[in-house]
Amino acid sequence: MDTSLSIAPVTNKAQLKEFIRLPNDLYGQDPNWIPALEMERLGILDSKQSPYFEHAEAQYWIARQNGRAVGRISAQIDQMSLEANDSTTGHFGMIVAIDDPAVVKALLETAENWLKERGMKTAQGPFNLSINQEVGLLIEGRDTPPMMLMAHDPAYMGGHIEAAGYAKAKDLLAYIRGTDFLFPEKWRHMAERRSGHVTMRMFDMKNYDRDIKHIVSIFNEAWHNNWNFVPMTEKEVDHMAKELRPLIRKELAWFADIDGEPAAFIVCLPDVNNAIGDLDGKLLPFGWLKLLWRLKVKRPATARVLLMGVRKKFSDGVLGQILPFRLIYALESDLYQSPIKRVEMSWILEDNEPVKRMIETLGGKAYKTYRVYEKAL
Repeated sequence: MDTSLSIAPVTNKAQLKEFIRLPNDLYGQDPNWIPALEMERLGILDSKQSPYFEHAEAQYWIARQNGRAVGRISAQIDQMSLEANDSTTGHFGMIVAIDDPAVVKALLETAENWLKERGMKTAQGPFNLSINQEVGLLIEGRDTPPMMLMAHDPAYMGGHIEAAGYAKAKDLLAYIRGTDFLFPEKWRHMAERRSGHVTMRMFDMKNYDRDIKHIVSIFNEAWHNNWNFVPMTEKEVDHMAKELRPLIRKELAWFADIDGEPAAFIVCLPDVNNAIGDLDGKLLPFGWLKLLWRLKVKRPATARVLLMGVRKKFSDGVLGQILPFRLIYALESDLYQSPIKRVEMSWILEDNEPVKRMIETLGGKAYKTYRVYEKAL
């Protein structure tokens, strides 16, 4: 390793704030870079704030060259991931670096050594920090800014990771579609067809906690067999509920109830990234006023379908195939009348052919690709 390069663990709050700010310092000249809100990043990375750390441990490092911060990385081990996937796979994430393969390799080796010391046989990432947060390295689609909770990475990073011995584990796709796309007639008639068993309803803000729990219950059941799935704990559900409350709008979140039982859902959120680009990651002293005005009054022109799922016992029949179309149709009845012009549906596993076909049938185009890498240790 270059003797001018040193890598040291983050050990205090000041260093953690530097760790959070570093991507803005290194990537801020990219016209499509969106600085993350520092308070939001702190809520994810601080073990005292995030319920993720009740079942996981992590370490962060900052790389310096001649005294200048030139990179960062995390390594983490999630016990629930190990149990759910019967694996000895640890994760790296939060990787940021200058265009220097030696820096990237040194960062990855630091994370790998930490994982090996704890018995891991494989390193996989990037995960920021878990499968239920930001996942993957952007390898295609850098010509537009990322939407909320999606990554944006420089073109050189993938090559540097591969040069350090990593190979593709899985690609994830983000789809985009305009809200002016007309629903195909066949599916429109099916979505409009009445059924005595199925009731479509908006998210009930008066019963906010109840409906959040319905969403997570269906999500945990619907995605149980998916690649690298990790269920959300009750405390993570409560944490998510608090984080999302300012963003959830009842007309952009829908349930399909079957005989009174919540059977499927869709959640679309206004794209916060569309509102925070010029805040430099700071809400104080006046950034929060700008954000509130942009979300509530001006309203973003983009949105992201963050979650969708059908309860397992309904998913295999004809009804299970129809419910997602009915949910999207219900959602779009309000999107047509809103300022939202483009909606991202992400992320989608590259080999999830049924969901890909559905989105493409409704006019979605794959426009960004994110890659998860892995390496045997």
